[in-house]
Amino acid sequence: MSDNFFERKANFFDRWAPNYDILFTTVFYQAIHKRMLEYVELRSAANVLDLGCGTGRLLHRLATQFPHLRGTGLDLSKEMLRQARQRNQYPKRLIYIQGNAESLPFAQGQFDAVFNTISFLHYPNPTQVLSEVKRVLNQGGRFYLADYSTTRKVKLPFVPGQLKFYPLQQREYLADQVGLKTLAHHYLLSNVFLTILRA
Repeated sequence: MSDNFFERKANFFDRWAPNYDILFTTVFYQAIHKRMLEYVELRSAANVLDLGCGTGRLLHRLATQFPHLRGTGLDLSKEMLRQARQRNQYPKRLIYIQGNAESLPFAQGQFDAVFNTISFLHYPNPTQVLSEVKRVLNQGGRFYLADYSTTRKVKLPFVPGQLKFYPLQQREYLADQVGLKTLAHHYLLSNVFLTILRA
């Protein structure tokens, strides 16, 4: 996928960033995060990655619930990251960096868990993203993927690129292609399902 595609995606979210947390997404994402955390298992000093971290809400919740957790948020949008850094209440434990999920700037086996919330639908090369997730997870580490599960293809005029939704069976197939094992699926909210995968 061309650099121009990712640049357009980044620019779209840059423009949205200042108002992102005052729109409907705040309540919706909070509800999804709250339900997802019911299924999250982490050691007390876990090192985690949030792909497509946006303004950092999920990492903040994780850092609050797990007081020794260390976390990294990665996003294409520099403005989303600026919002996350400004609101970071745990600067000694949470950092935010710009990057592309298809080419993660991290070492092999660096993380105990990776999270991805309503972001997978934006990725043009899902198998490449899953391959990178597996690479940066340690042995037995978990990938918590929360996204819409549907067979519909959606093109919104204001969002660059076509959004891709994956039914649960297709998530399992894609995961199997890169050596990730599907542990469970859980319904969260409004056709959003959590899939837990293990490296």
